[in-house]
This record gives sequence, structure tokens and C-alpha cells, in this order.
Amino acid sequence: MKEKLGVAVIGYGGMGGWHTRQLKTMEEIQLCGVYDIDPQRNAAAEEAGIHAYASMKDLLADPQVRLVTIAIPNDQHRDVAIRVMQAGKNVVCEKPVALSSDEVRDMIKTAKACGVIFTVHQNRRWDEDYLTIKKIYDEGRLGPVFKIESRVHGSRGIPSDWRNQKANGGGMVLDWGVHLLDQMLMMIKEPVVSVYADLDNVTNEEVDDGFKAILHFAPKVAGDPPLSCQVEVGTSNFINLPRWYMLGENGSAVIEDWQLHGKIVMVSDWEKRDAVPVVTAAGLTKTMAPRTEETIEEYPLPEVHSDVRDFYRNLVDAVDGKVEQIVKHHEILRSMRLMEAILRSAETGEAVHWII
Repeated sequence: MKEKLGVAVIGYGGMGGWHTRQLKTMEEIQLCGVYDIDPQRNAAAEEAGIHAYASMKDLLADPQVRLVTIAIPNDQHRDVAIRVMQAGKNVVCEKPVALSSDEVRDMIKTAKACGVIFTVHQNRRWDEDYLTIKKIYDEGRLGPVFKIESRVHGSRGIPSDWRNQKANGGGMVLDWGVHLLDQMLMMIKEPVVSVYADLDNVTNEEVDDGFKAILHFAPKVAGDPPLSCQVEVGTSNFINLPRWYMLGENGSAVIEDWQLHGKIVMVSDWEKRDAVPVVTAAGLTKTMAPRTEETIEEYPLPEVHSDVRDFYRNLVDAVDGKVEQIVKHHEILRSMRLMEAILRSAETGEAVHWII
């Protein structure tokens, strides 16, 4: 029988608890325990039937632990991850992995020097809404795509814990932007050539509680229309806009929410161009008139299913040297650099011209 991979979790808060629940369902993994600097959180782990280490030193001294997941505030990631790697353990770090690209480089350098795996838990690569829109994009169903919008909206403001503190790495660019930007960069392989961003401070002055970033990508094929992508996060929205909206030369796709409500609408007859004018309060318009029913076809969204535990299944084999880690160093660094470009654009009020 294959030996299980021993995993421990540092930080037993919201995400640390989520990791332990996932790990306990996996036959490939042995959850060795957790450690939190808060004794009450360690007691909560014990009550849940999970071993709590008395100290981080004890956790790192456990020979059964081969992989450590770090789920603590963002500003602590770098130092803790380096300490864990120097103890010879492989590391999964929650995101954002660090507060700057220099910190990310320090972590990558340590991993290489210690001969261990260092990766980031980019769990939303397994979101089914993302995998569905990516399938539509990859298959070219809409023809050359010229615009993609990705957004998440809430109405409760920024969380009131460390996520609203600049020193702890708070703000929505780092909190949710890291997810949406990683998704966009994994879907579109061409370089980003420019970034323009604007931040919101509706309920919090210290860090952004929302943002909008416009990314321009190099053309996929010479002659294709330029591709622009809008990535948006809002925490004061009482009417949500669609999760995804994609426009191509031959049609459009919309995904309204995480439950995959949406559709694809495509042109079926390019020859019939006559439009019935739309009557507005101040006159007629043909330009903005909808297409007639006989010139378009509506299709359901393709079904794409996933299992977020595949992230850890990949690491089980990666630790044994059988496969590459699925979230790679250059991808981690690229996302961090893009978030830095967004923050710089918002600060200066100018586009950042950036090719990577």
C-alpha cells in the first residue's frame, strides 16, 4: 500500500480549518496536526479531533511531516515559509503569497537552495465558472475574442479583521485580485502589455475595498482584434453584475454567478443584417437594435466539473518527484508583479506599460 503524505497546517483560522477539512477526506494524505499561535485555536483543533502541536518547533521536528500548509496573515508568509523550508519541509502557502515580488523571490530562492517544493494554493483554478469560461475561450467558439470581463461583487464591505490593515497585506487587490488575476493569466497565455487600475475606498481608507483593472494583452494571432480584460472586485454592490462576460467576433457568452447560470449567443446568419429600429424616448436607433431571432442561436454553457483536492493530489506525486508542481514559480511571481503594477497604476493615475 502506498505510503501517505504527512501534512501539517500552520494557522487554524478560517482557511486553516478549510484545509484540514479537505485533507481529512483524502486517502493519499495523513493529516499530522496543526499549530496556531493562539492557544484557543489549538484547543479548537483538539476538540475537532486534530492533533495540535505545542510549538512550531515541535511541528518542524516531526519526521512524519513532509508538507506544511501555511494559512496565516499575509505579512507573515515569507518568514514562516523560509523557516519551514530551511527545516527541510515542502511548503504550500496561502495567497497572496507575499507583499512584494522581492519577498516572492526570497521564497523561491530558499526552496531551490533547500531542495524542497514551494508553491501557492491557487484553489480558484478549480472554480467551475472559471473552467467553463476557459473552455469556451480555448475552443474558440466565439471566434476571435476581443473583451473579457471577470468580477466578484459583495455588499458587506471589507472584512473587519487583519484584511483591512495595510501592514498585514490587506485590501481587495491582494485578497481577491490574486484569484481573478491568476485565472486570467492562466487562460490567456499572451503577454500583458499594459495595465490601468482604479481603487475604491468606500468603507475603508487604509486599504482598497474594491478595484477595477483593465489589462491589455498582445494579440494571440497577428491580425486578431486587441484583447482587453476587465478585472473587478466590489464590496459595496447591492446589485451584482455578471461573474463573467466574454465577447467574440461571432458571439457572446455570459456566466451570471458561481452556480453557472448563463448562456452563449452566436450569429447563425451573417447575411441578414436588417434590423427593426428600437424606439427610445428621444428617437429611433438601428445601431443598438437587437438581432432578429432568425439570425442568432442560443446555446447552454458547457458543463465542466472539478475537484479542488486535485491540487493536493498533484503535490503528493510532486513531493515524490513524479510530476511537476501544478502552481509553478514563474506563475506565482507573474501574479505578484501584476498586482504591483495595478497598485502602481492606481497610485499614479497612469497606465503601466508592462510586458510579461
